[in-house]
Amino acid sequence: MKILFILENYYPYIGGVETLFKTLCEALAKDNISVTVLTNKFSVDLKNKEDINNVKIIRLPFRNRYLFTFLAGFAAIKHARKHDLIHTTSYNAGIPSFIAGFLTRTKTIITFHEVWGKLWFKLPFMNKIVLTFHFLFEWFLLRLPFHKFIAVSDFTADSLIDAGINKSKIIRIYNGIDYNDFANFTKVKSDKFTFTYFGRLGISKGLDILLNAIEILKAQNKTFDFNLIIPTLPASFNDKIRGLIAQKNLSEIISIHSDLSRNILFNKVANSSAVVIPSYSEGFCYTAVESMALNVPIVTSNMGALKEVVSGKYVKMKNYSAQSLADAMQRALEGKWETIPLKKFQLKTTINEYIQFYKQLLNRTNA
Repeated sequence: MKILFILENYYPYIGGVETLFKTLCEALAKDNISVTVLTNKFSVDLKNKEDINNVKIIRLPFRNRYLFTFLAGFAAIKHARKHDLIHTTSYNAGIPSFIAGFLTRTKTIITFHEVWGKLWFKLPFMNKIVLTFHFLFEWFLLRLPFHKFIAVSDFTADSLIDAGINKSKIIRIYNGIDYNDFANFTKVKSDKFTFTYFGRLGISKGLDILLNAIEILKAQNKTFDFNLIIPTLPASFNDKIRGLIAQKNLSEIISIHSDLSRNILFNKVANSSAVVIPSYSEGFCYTAVESMALNVPIVTSNMGALKEVVSGKYVKMKNYSAQSLADAMQRALEGKWETIPLKKFQLKTTINEYIQFYKQLLNRTNA
């Protein structure tokens, strides 16, 4: 079995999706499956080609994600001819993957992390023209006849059905984590209540209402610290968030951290009083699952798959607004948690389900 992964980003790019596919690719390679990853060369320091843990990585010189969308198809066609299956992911890698699969008659599957639909028009930090373009791009991608759509949660599966995808073409495979990675972090006692946000810079992550909520709590003279753990890229987004923090005079409350190692990151999370997830929507949410693995309570927007994934100790927003988030954070400060049994999303289960899916798909194809 030979599988070609066409991904916008891959290791050493850090993110939940990238962690999933790195682990999946390396697990497949251990199972004697030939794996090639075609991806972006997001840094000039990276090699054009290299093998990492028996995974062959080919990086194309398109640091811009949209150039990858429209120009990666040529390389994708070349490599697709040598593989039995193409696996891609939403959004930007979807089009070159479909073109390569269609022209070479190679089965092509796509993992959809979330479907936003009309939510696009409610998101901040982008003008209406750009949001309309993204809405239309998603609409177009959802109408391409991929062989199968993999949803990372029941919420995403339902969203795909609502978008017009036939239920028979959808399979739900939860993302997962290796809980051994979270076993050795210990909490240090502190008298100061510390909230933490960690995750990528995305327009759906609710950073706008988060900063407004912190501003509301500050005006009420609430005492707390806030760790904002965000990447430096995209630089323009990072600058915008820093500018808003300065504009709202929140620098004394908010400590910004970037480009942390996993150990330092999870140590900071483990020593937080609560993790805040103010997202407009989530298709799965690694931040929630990782926080739960570290036994850190969550303040959640309760949007999208967060209703499905969040467990343990949590406080949820009653509606989607900065005031509601401030109220939820206030309940967290007072220790007014809701509690349900802790859910686990095992990486081993995720990998096994993918492997079985690939084998069944190719066996059926070859029959």
